Amino acid sequence: MNRTLYSLFLYLLFPLVVMYLVFRAIKSPDYRRRWSERFGLATLQPTDVVVHSVSMGETLAAIPLIKKLMTQNPQMKFTVTTTSPTGSAEVIKAFGDKVQHCYLPIDFAYAVKRFLRQTQPKCLIIMETELWPNLIHFAKHDKISLVLANARLSQKSAAKYASKPRLSSPMLKQLDLILVQTQAESERFVRLGVESQQIHLCGSLKFDLTIDPQKQQLAVQTREQWLRSHHPVWVAGSVHPGEFDIILAAHKQVLVDFPEALLVLAPRHPEQFNLAAITITQAGFKLARRSMHDEVTHDVQVLLGDTMGELLMLYGTADQAFVGGTLIEGGGHNPLEPAAMGLPVYVGPNHWNFAEITELLANAGGLQCVAGADDLAQVLIAKWNNNHAYQQASTAALSVVKQNRGALSKQFLLINSLIKASAL
Repeated sequence: MNRTLYSLFLYLLFPLVVMYLVFRAIKSPDYRRRWSERFGLATLQPTDVVVHSVSMGETLAAIPLIKKLMTQNPQMKFTVTTTSPTGSAEVIKAFGDKVQHCYLPIDFAYAVKRFLRQTQPKCLIIMETELWPNLIHFAKHDKISLVLANARLSQKSAAKYASKPRLSSPMLKQLDLILVQTQAESERFVRLGVESQQIHLCGSLKFDLTIDPQKQQLAVQTREQWLRSHHPVWVAGSVHPGEFDIILAAHKQVLVDFPEALLVLAPRHPEQFNLAAITITQAGFKLARRSMHDEVTHDVQVLLGDTMGELLMLYGTADQAFVGGTLIEGGGHNPLEPAAMGLPVYVGPNHWNFAEITELLANAGGLQCVAGADDLAQVLIAKWNNNHAYQQASTAALSVVKQNRGALSKQFLLINSLIKASAL
């Protein structure tokens, strides 16, 4: 399939795209708004730099980079786009009206051309893996410099690109800079036909995570309010349907050894909050909901983390953490947040989105892979029963994060040079 066929196919899917957005809107009110932006019909102002990050995780990683670029280029205007409401909320929270913000239009040719015609950027920075053929094609046609920052390319994604060379190869070759996280990803891009001079090994921006001392203090105070200062607490973060029952089964085993243990279960998406609450209650657990400010009394067994933007703080309240999207065919989420809080981390076998980071943490002893509820319960209980093993895993997790910092400065220097060259 080439780009022309791709564009035609996308237009044929237009009714299904609308149905998908309607379905998401039914489940999440945030998807009911700002449709004009998704279809390229919003009115936007000219800008110098567009930065696109998909959702909350990519946005949080991008925010320090964007702030550094804005500080060094105060005369330039920035537009930051996302595709999800959670990512949008983080942009608004971080920048307010200091940047122009909207959803990136769906990759319909007319929508992308209108977006680029209105914003007129000199540089387009795309975070991680959000590559769209029409966006890349028309940006290059308009002589816009293209950067894939903090680039991730799993073996699975590389295989998909390789299966459609007539579509993916021209797109990848049009990128001016590809700033990869690992050597393995660099090699995958080369095998897809990208010239090595386009690629720079920089590490992951997510290692440059800095923990706000106030957030750490809030975590300590929150745990004290739960009356769990001396009782086990663990967090299952970014968990998906299909994993809820597994996590709860593990917690049921934990409670046999530690009757006053608390599980903090944080679903990945807001539309899953009510489903999670029903699942917890039906499983027979005493539930408190953070969004409702329920008191976490001594008999509460599960706290539902049904708020947005609090996961990092909730990790700070815990002793150990499981990262979701890994016991289903989801590819997993970022294990560095709990690691940066000094927690032993657990993931399921399906962690290909963060394969290299997971391997680094596992090799150091800060992370273990579990197959299911029994495995998870056993490793949680073992760490609470063996303080030396717990401290070793905690120290290892923190060390991996500290030793791999520096990606922010590397990526900033390369991108800033390109921005200044593009402005000439």
